[in-house]
Amino acid sequence: MDKAVFFDRDGTLNVDGHYIYRIEDFKWMPDAAEAIRYCHDKGYLVIVVTNQSGVARGYYTEDDVHALHEYMNDELQRLGTSIDAFYYCPHHPEAKIEKYRIDCDCRKPKPGMVLKACHDFGIDMSKSYMIGDKKRDVECGERAGVRGILYKGGSLLKLLKPLI
Repeated sequence: MDKAVFFDRDGTLNVDGHYIYRIEDFKWMPDAAEAIRYCHDKGYLVIVVTNQSGVARGYYTEDDVHALHEYMNDELQRLGTSIDAFYYCPHHPEAKIEKYRIDCDCRKPKPGMVLKACHDFGIDMSKSYMIGDKKRDVECGERAGVRGILYKGGSLLKLLKPLI
């Protein structure tokens, strides 16, 4: 079985600028690429799990989410690394757009995205981590059976080195 580091996106890998979906608004956290490379060097898959309620609210589309994720990986590949998979939740129970107005199992803190990734990739949850800047990220990881780590800013690489 593989092991993985699950990362929240906004506020963890990139600066959280309130519903980030446009490439021109995207800004990496200082050493995010180095942290992702470090995870791969240590034999971990890198998987992003992110709530994207801006889709449900009508601020942007799922195509916009895919385009930003593609941009992120293009940038990372230029730096010699990549994200292995992206999972996102476009739902919200009070969504403006009806088809996204559901109480799903993928919206963090529920563990649906992490559990799906573990199933898809054969991930050993006992050897994996969930890193995010909100309590709901940590709770999501713990509900899925992976160790949740609260990221409070600063160096992601420094946070990861004692763990893996």
